Order: sequence, then C-alpha cells, then structure tokens
Amino acid sequence: MNFDLTRLFSRIDKEVIVDTTYSFKDLEGTGVDSLDDVKINGIISLNALNEIYLDLNVEGVMIIPCAITLKPVKYPFSIQIEGDLNGIVEENAEKYLNSKNTLDILPIIWENILMEIPMRVVSEGADDITLEGDGWKLITGDEKVENTELSKLKDLL
Repeated sequence: MNFDLTRLFSRIDKEVIVDTTYSFKDLEGTGVDSLDDVKINGIISLNALNEIYLDLNVEGVMIIPCAITLKPVKYPFSIQIEGDLNGIVEENAEKYLNSKNTLDILPIIWENILMEIPMRVVSEGADDITLEGDGWKLITGDEKVENTELSKLKDLL
C-alpha cells in the first residue's frame, strides 16, 4: 500500500489522505482465520521537523477460532496509529520508504494488527459445554496435574 509523497515533500500539498479498505491474505501462523475489509483512514503529513507524521485509524473484524469449540468468533478491533515515522517504527524507518518519495504503510499497519490479536477468545455458549467425560477432562492453566507414571520415577531417586 504505497503512497506517493512527492507533492508532500515539495509542499504543494499539506497532507496525503488515506482512505482505503484492505483484505489480508497470508495469515498463516497468526491464529487468525480471516481478516477482510479492514478500513484504513487518516492522513500522512510532515511535522515541523520535516519528518513524516502518520495519523491513521484502522478498523476491522478478525475471525479467530474459539479456544474451546474451534468455532469462528468475530473479534472487532480499532487501532489508532499516531506519531512520526521514526517514532512508530523505531528500528529503521528508511525500510518503509521504497524510494525517497513513496511510503509503504502496510507493514506498519500489519505490525499493529498483530499486536491486537488476543491470546484466546471464547464463543458465546461455549461456557455451557461439558469440559470432561469418560476418562478425560479439560485442564486449565490454574490446575496442577501430576502424571502418575512419572511420579513413580521420583521413588527411584
């Protein structure tokens, strides 16, 4: 998602308007099943120090599997990205400038979306599901379970 900043750097325009919708396709390894129609609105401008300044609002709905039932759960998110380019990306702002006059904001938006992905979501009605059965039960992180076969090894020491 490249934006031409030539008119901005030459001070012909005061800002570049960002108003677009994007669908992310390569979601493997993120825990997200679907991330379509993400709305990106805002402006790209120059601050008083002649640095690129971003003021973006990113909104959308990600589809994430339920932690208990694996049913798809809609998880709405809204992200405000505001600040100068060097402050936002901290490590190397030049890698986002494809040339001196174009800026690719997609990696910046993607990094912020990745930080919004929750560790776990539970679908409505999943609390009513039986979490144990004949010879098994769901163990949460709060419970401590001791393996009886391995505990026999403690006697040897």
